[in-house]
Amino acid sequence: MKKLTDIQGVIFDYGGTIDTNSRHWAEVLWEKYKELQVPVDKPVFREAYVHGERTLARQPLVKPEDNFYDVLRIKTRVQMDWLVENGILPCEKAVAENYASRIADACYAYVLEVLKRTRPVVKTLSEHYKLVLVSNFYGNIQAVLKDFGLDGFFSRIVESSVVGVRKPDPAIYRLGVEAMGLPAGQVLVVGDSFSKDVVPAKKVGCKVAWLKGEGWGNEEIDDSLPDVVITDLPDLLPYLIID
Repeated sequence: MKKLTDIQGVIFDYGGTIDTNSRHWAEVLWEKYKELQVPVDKPVFREAYVHGERTLARQPLVKPEDNFYDVLRIKTRVQMDWLVENGILPCEKAVAENYASRIADACYAYVLEVLKRTRPVVKTLSEHYKLVLVSNFYGNIQAVLKDFGLDGFFSRIVESSVVGVRKPDPAIYRLGVEAMGLPAGQVLVVGDSFSKDVVPAKKVGCKVAWLKGEGWGNEEIDDSLPDVVITDLPDLLPYLIID
């Protein structure tokens, strides 16, 4: 194992990295759809998921004070509304089964379990490195971090809806490097998305640890591009110098 000896600061992605430990949120939600036996197939679910993400990006449904449970409730409600409006899911069944709330409950519980594994990694790194968070989010990442006990670990936060630029635009990682106050070559970016984290971070000149897992699919992958490839966030620690 080749240690990353020149790293002075770490930029973390949030969604799919800290909260799910390498699983794309579509896969987490689909798992809960199946567990609750929502009567849709995966291609239709993906349409509902994309509709939900685009709706939240366009409309200010998420408020700055909303925590992640609130976000999940909003996401699942928008998805269910789309399924009902398109005649895929009977309204009576959606209401009777309370799918939106039950999926949100299950997903929130899932994140709480994952954080038992990922939060200690962030905490440990914060004790040895300057940390910055760079995330595509809805303007409420501060409330989410506080809810999960992660708010004290990051010196700066670069949130897409606040700075007006989104991944995969390398400019958002350039802002992260500027917030770090270090040369890009001394900054390690940790993220789960090859196209949204690995590629733009490398374009800016950062080192990259790719948290490889269940992605969205349909991405062109070049395994030689990341400096480190891991499948579990705690596996990152041995690559870094922790005194």
